[in-house]
Amino acid sequence: MDQGDAFYSTQPLVSVIIPAFNASTYIERTLRSAMRQTYTALEIIVVNDGSTDDTAQLVEQMAITDSRIRLVSTPNRGVAAARNTGIDASSGRFVAFLDADDLWHSTKIEKQVNALNRLSPQWAAVYVLHYIIDEDDEIVGLGGSKIARGYIYARHLNFKYIGNGSALLVRRDVALEIGGFDSSYAAEGIGGCEDIDFELRLAARYCMEVVPERLVGYRKYPGNMSSNYTRMGQGLLEVIKRSIAANPQLPRHAARSAIALTQKYAFRQYRKAKNLPLSIATAWAILQNPRFMLSLVWQAGLLVMKQRHALKPGTARDTQQLKQSKFDEKIILSPVEGPEETLPSRRHLKLLTEVDAKLSSMCESDERGHFPSGEITTRPHDV
Repeated sequence: MDQGDAFYSTQPLVSVIIPAFNASTYIERTLRSAMRQTYTALEIIVVNDGSTDDTAQLVEQMAITDSRIRLVSTPNRGVAAARNTGIDASSGRFVAFLDADDLWHSTKIEKQVNALNRLSPQWAAVYVLHYIIDEDDEIVGLGGSKIARGYIYARHLNFKYIGNGSALLVRRDVALEIGGFDSSYAAEGIGGCEDIDFELRLAARYCMEVVPERLVGYRKYPGNMSSNYTRMGQGLLEVIKRSIAANPQLPRHAARSAIALTQKYAFRQYRKAKNLPLSIATAWAILQNPRFMLSLVWQAGLLVMKQRHALKPGTARDTQQLKQSKFDEKIILSPVEGPEETLPSRRHLKLLTEVDAKLSSMCESDERGHFPSGEITTRPHDV
């Protein structure tokens, strides 16, 4: 199909939303990964968020060669506001978010649309897994292998399955219904985790599907948003606290677990940032939870065993395949294997799965209920 005919396709239109602030280094590569999608019924909306470099000019040049690309320029207001601008400007049945320095595998959108089209409207979104890439598009690591599907709010609150802002495709009407992305985090100086806030508000009300393949190249490098360790730690803690406050039906043990796990993440971030006051404060908060401390000791023991056997995250086979691999249209996707399970982690997952089943039943009886009985399921390796 000619790209110019994409809008006349019988396929549902997907709006690709790319927030871009001073993104000239990577924006052309990012746009090419969207343009090369095997699913061609796309509109590609780049929201130029007050860039002071030549981001806008580069996008305009690429739009000459592909009529699906559209540039929207605004004053600098942050990534959440930029994504909301893109949603408002979009006209697709689905919206898919792509950060201006990340990459997509060519089959990502096709696989996500096919997965969601098979399901009822109660299933509002579908996510994929990711590789970690560097400035040169080289694959340098594996994103998480944890997956879950159906009503996953309590599990996602704890395990944060999606992992980055470029992995999600969602029904546009649902994105609008839940209020889009929350720009107040950026206003408070703790922006960076707005995607998780959005995902949790989505997961609290709807079912979510997963395509268990690594179809995103999530770029990490010095200077990008995720490298501001203090802000990421503070932002995620605030996201989890707000989500728990907004969902008082969540059992206390699930809420405490989510806070404890997020404190552990924040502590690691503060240590990377060499922020001694926040590191001490967070360590003290962790020490107040004896049960969680026991789990940390257990995990530390497992980590020592892995290091003795020179194991990296993911399988040894995957680690070998990562060497000198580029995330591009020629990439051969490595198999996704479930994470290693321990008895405590299996028990924890079982409890949270039961919480999700109960919460979904509550939603069924609510007059706004979104969840069909019999469709709340869990896949193996949902740890």
